[in-house]
Amino acid sequence: MIINDMEPIIKHFTDNDLYTFTCQYYILETYPRAEVEYTFYDRNHQVYPKGFDLLLREQLDSLKDVVISEEEIAFMKKHCLYLPLWYFTFLKGFRFNPDEVSISQDEEGHLDINVRGKWFSAIMWEMPILSCISEMMHSIRGDLDRYDSTLEEKRARKKAEQIFSEGLTLGDMGTRRRLSFAHHDMVVRVMKEVYDSRKWSGRFTGTSNVYLAMKYGCAPLGTMSHQLISFEENVSGVFECNFNVMKKFSDVYDGDNGIYLYDCFGDKVFFSNLSKRMAMMYKGLRVDSGNEEEQTEKIIAKYRQLGIDPATKQVCYSNGLNIDRAIEIHKYVSGRLQDSYGVGTFLTCDVTGAEPMNIVLKLTRGRITELREWHDCVKLSCTQGKTLGDKTKCDYLLNLLK
Repeated sequence: MIINDMEPIIKHFTDNDLYTFTCQYYILETYPRAEVEYTFYDRNHQVYPKGFDLLLREQLDSLKDVVISEEEIAFMKKHCLYLPLWYFTFLKGFRFNPDEVSISQDEEGHLDINVRGKWFSAIMWEMPILSCISEMMHSIRGDLDRYDSTLEEKRARKKAEQIFSEGLTLGDMGTRRRLSFAHHDMVVRVMKEVYDSRKWSGRFTGTSNVYLAMKYGCAPLGTMSHQLISFEENVSGVFECNFNVMKKFSDVYDGDNGIYLYDCFGDKVFFSNLSKRMAMMYKGLRVDSGNEEEQTEKIIAKYRQLGIDPATKQVCYSNGLNIDRAIEIHKYVSGRLQDSYGVGTFLTCDVTGAEPMNIVLKLTRGRITELREWHDCVKLSCTQGKTLGDKTKCDYLLNLLK
């Protein structure tokens, strides 16, 4: 048994990604009675030390006492004008329910984690679970004890200078697999300091972490996640789910939050029924899987087919990027689109001697109301390694989409 000497990792209600809140409001407006299950996947099949499940349980149990502050509410009201005032009253009354989370560990040390509950409530667990697991493992491995704050701040500063001098428009998206909250905090602070220190050809767009955006006066970043499309596939089918999510999402937000994450069932499904109305209504797209150069050409071709100038549209690239790869893509795009970049692990867990985790928590089952039958929710992606969910259903859909 490992000894628990860690204080609570999640201390702030908004130490979470913005898309958690934007998706939560979407759910309240569209599927308020929906129930779901999320499943934890460790893509590296990590063996965790004995007793890790109990330590994680202690961390998640502590979240029942974490509530949103007036300062956090004021920040979100100012920067998230697309969220109505009643939603902040809802957040004031929201409490994490640890009973929604089941955790176990097999004899070999693999973790089995499931979240089950009302969708609007269960959605709040993704970032806390992943960031807790990541920080706990880095602590157990000794990465936090070996951490050289002076060295890592110098490295973060050098990265920021490279990002902005190369003309990249870039934001942090590294909450879920960060080394620690303290390191994440430092990275955002340094990015902001470097960006504010002089005029650059590049631009710092902010951070997906709402608390750190508030702390350092940055823009909070994020619109939606794959789960909205994965759930919708059981409502309207694989060929129409993207169109219907785009329509519902635009109705909920009245045109705000206009970056659409399109790859849940591959690019072929999305581009086959992307209408001109939706293409014009949304500010742009997010590329989160597949080869970026190939996806860029497909996006440009589709916009041109619809009679839309691609240069008027934004594309955010976010598929496990490092800075050198982002620079390659930026040069390839060469102004044909308004390219921007969301970088996560390379900012928040690229630390000397530390190996980043490769963990996700994905929607795997859902039903519209408590009276309806359960359906499997899957994600196919444009990258085979990112396909997740019930194998039989994945194989069926992949065959259907050939």
